[in-house]
Amino acid sequence: MGTKNIMIVGVGGQGTLLTSRILGGLALEGGYDVKLSEVHGMAQRGGSVVTFVRYGEEVNEPIVEEGGADIIIAFEKLEAMRYKHFLKPEGVLIVNDWRINPMPVVIGAATYPENIIEELKKDTTVYEVNATELAKELGNSRVFNLIVLGVAAKSMDFTKEQWEKVIHDTVPPKTVDLNMKAFETGYEL
Repeated sequence: MGTKNIMIVGVGGQGTLLTSRILGGLALEGGYDVKLSEVHGMAQRGGSVVTFVRYGEEVNEPIVEEGGADIIIAFEKLEAMRYKHFLKPEGVLIVNDWRINPMPVVIGAATYPENIIEELKKDTTVYEVNATELAKELGNSRVFNLIVLGVAAKSMDFTKEQWEKVIHDTVPPKTVDLNMKAFETGYEL
């Protein structure tokens, strides 16, 4: 197996860093060499956050180059558009159909682009999921990130037991069951 390059993009406070730790832990459980890296925007909460997860037989550096991502997991649709150029031509973009207005939009200095997902689909393989609404139905909107990760998991060769172990090791004990249910919800989509 060659190196798998995954980017997780979102807005500060959405769980981007936690999700990358879960995915990195999963790759370690699978016996792979793993490298993680994170980039914060101007402010953690509300700013753009990007994490890179690279795993394979041997991984020498943590950063995914432009045009090198096999999968981009986007927790917000404008962030999907912002980082789409990192995707390989045959790569997959998994997008939470959710809008968070960035500060320029909030103060009226810019407008939020319309039809982002439709634009992305013109030349990219896109899996769209309204994970935030699904998470609300599960009783906690904060677990949307595990729903989106569950959708991504379909293309990864890890077992349910490995996912359970990593989630048990990573999230607070009182939220393990909810996080597993969120992950399984996404996986079943």
